[in-house]
Amino acid sequence: MPKDQGMPFEGQPQVRPYIPDEAILPELTIRSLLLGTILGMVFGASSLYLVLKVGLTVSASIPVAVISITFFGLAKRLGGKDASILENSIAQTAGSAGESIAFGLGVTMPAILILGFELEITRVMLVGVLGGLLGILMMIPMRRTMIVDQHRELKFPEGTACAEVLKAAASNESRLAAGESLQEESSAARDARRRARIIFGGFFVGLLYKAMNVSLKGWKDTPEVVLGAPLKGGSIGAEVSPELLGVGYIIGPRIALTMTAGGVLSYLLLIPMIKFFGDSLTTVLSPGTMLISDMGPNDVRSAYVLYIGAGAVAAGGLISLARAMPMIWRSLSAGLAGVGKGSRADSTRRTERDIPMKWVMIGCLGIIAAITAATPLHMNVLGALLILVFGFLFSTVSSRLTGEIGSSSNPTSGMAVATLLFTCLIFLLMGWTGGQYYVTALSVGAIVCIASANAGTTSQDLKTGFLVGSTPRLQQYAILAGSLASALLLGPILLQLNSSSTVYVPAAQVAPGLITDASRLSATAKLEGPQAAGDSHTYRVWQKADDKGGPAGKYLVADDGKAAYFVDPGINGTHTRRPDGTEVKKYDAPKAVLVSYIIKGILDNQLPWTLVMLGVMIAVVLEMSGVEPLSFAVGVYLPLSATLPVAVGGVLRWLADRRNSKLPQYQGLSEEEMQAAGDRSEGVLLASGYIAGGALAGIVIAITAGVMTDFDTMMTNWAEHSNPFYSGASAEALTLLPYTVLMALLLWVAREKKQT
Repeated sequence: MPKDQGMPFEGQPQVRPYIPDEAILPELTIRSLLLGTILGMVFGASSLYLVLKVGLTVSASIPVAVISITFFGLAKRLGGKDASILENSIAQTAGSAGESIAFGLGVTMPAILILGFELEITRVMLVGVLGGLLGILMMIPMRRTMIVDQHRELKFPEGTACAEVLKAAASNESRLAAGESLQEESSAARDARRRARIIFGGFFVGLLYKAMNVSLKGWKDTPEVVLGAPLKGGSIGAEVSPELLGVGYIIGPRIALTMTAGGVLSYLLLIPMIKFFGDSLTTVLSPGTMLISDMGPNDVRSAYVLYIGAGAVAAGGLISLARAMPMIWRSLSAGLAGVGKGSRADSTRRTERDIPMKWVMIGCLGIIAAITAATPLHMNVLGALLILVFGFLFSTVSSRLTGEIGSSSNPTSGMAVATLLFTCLIFLLMGWTGGQYYVTALSVGAIVCIASANAGTTSQDLKTGFLVGSTPRLQQYAILAGSLASALLLGPILLQLNSSSTVYVPAAQVAPGLITDASRLSATAKLEGPQAAGDSHTYRVWQKADDKGGPAGKYLVADDGKAAYFVDPGINGTHTRRPDGTEVKKYDAPKAVLVSYIIKGILDNQLPWTLVMLGVMIAVVLEMSGVEPLSFAVGVYLPLSATLPVAVGGVLRWLADRRNSKLPQYQGLSEEEMQAAGDRSEGVLLASGYIAGGALAGIVIAITAGVMTDFDTMMTNWAEHSNPFYSGASAEALTLLPYTVLMALLLWVAREKKQT
């Protein structure tokens, strides 16, 4: 019999938080807010790196909580004061905002590059700040209904687990306030410190591994084998990075292997098939720009398979959205039914105090006014109204779905897709097509995506606070501060990652003879990064919107109108080598491709529809076969080298869970309980450390690439001539040795001991 989704249980006993309402403990302190904000920026940066590479993020709540506990415990040992459980709750709350903002920015804002515009710093930061703050404020009126009245109905699995972590490591002062008897040191506190050591250990292993691999050229970072007949043109490669291994371990074998199956389809079926049928062609096959017989595997992927993958991603996203619509509608109905009803709890109690509704309303209206007035967003009144409506609706849906299925399973990107679809269709009916409305539609979708993601995160944190006895108003202040700080940091990081991997391709290679009227171009720019040393000229900037005479995108044009360079961006770009031969790592941002194709496809019909529809049919066939299409479609779009290490991590998770399930403490557990136990395991903690360490090392390496050009050239020359792990006949095999050590360490830590 279905539960009543909108009403609290009659006669249900009042829930007693761990710290009672009347207890007075330190809570919103400078140190807790500062630590949480810093951790939020760290995990936000690593999440942004991941979403650009593979379109995924992982929850940072428990790692942030564990690190906070450990940091304050260390401060106590050095003569400082231990933190109360409420201070740790504040640190965890402030630290959780970075991941959701990173997801929203990474899913939406890179689409601006595909649409032919600049990633302007003001635009990116405005979207991050305004969307993040709007989602928090819109969730506040729903707190009492979703968190208090429906406490037993909405479990908030990750928020509940985080509360258990905080309670397990509560300080003596906190345990006294909770009415517990004191012991010299609880086993739970020792366990919390051990788990923190695992996270920190994974962080430093990931950081050291990535630095030795990429900066010091200790071994190849992406070993690859190109196949001959009968799979001519096919290839198998893997990016041997700690962060992708950690992602695969955390998401588990089902999703990891489904993603990799999509990559196998691209690299071992589609590319060899295109080579088989196209090698004999004597003319260029559009949208390619060279003969198929002259193409390598990556050339075929860039010219044809990317469009097939993008069509599959778009269709997979829409199918997933359609499948989730009953749940979304039910959640929306129940959430809206409870708004304004308030809670039966006494709002004068410390544990029931929210930011006053007056300030919430003023804040929301102020944000909408700022969105409307912000020139970089190209916003109009209709767009602002759509943000207000969709933002409130999907913030409600996101908060409730987080309570039902957890933040990791929350279909936030599906809500962004729905927003974009409706927005673009409305714009089309209004006759609003063309470049300016690309930006307006994208701004609407981006702000709603970030707002709904942050609303879900906020509701999860407030559930944690409800269980431990935090003051909601202080938690809301903390996540507002953490969200603002993360949004201000992640914007510049996004731009720098794009800039550091940008290639200035001589126009003669991609658009010979291309010319335009330079007098119409007012903006100017110089080359940046390593290529700037060889050309210091100032050029005019031309944002070319069509494919006539050369690919659409940004060009640097001389004063006489001749195109000098095609600017291939670091995010979703296709040129992986600079003119001097140095290799550049690109970011594929698969979800941003979906966003851009929805906007382009509806507003201007500018797509190679035959290839896109082939991808759509792949997703449809998968759905008919009972296979989740979106994960598979993302694998079709991404390089196999990015998804294969994710599959390796998923297999390691399967091996660890299979071995641990035979231990006595796990006998009699259901499949869901076993999954939950695996999600709290030490293997997941080490994998989280791998992700943070590897991703942050990748960001630092990318940002410093333009500064350390001479060092990188020196290390590359040394490795190519003297390091058998990097070059030579055995390099591909030798590269797997350090990666095997990384895998073995993860599997060893994940093995649990028999409890007596």
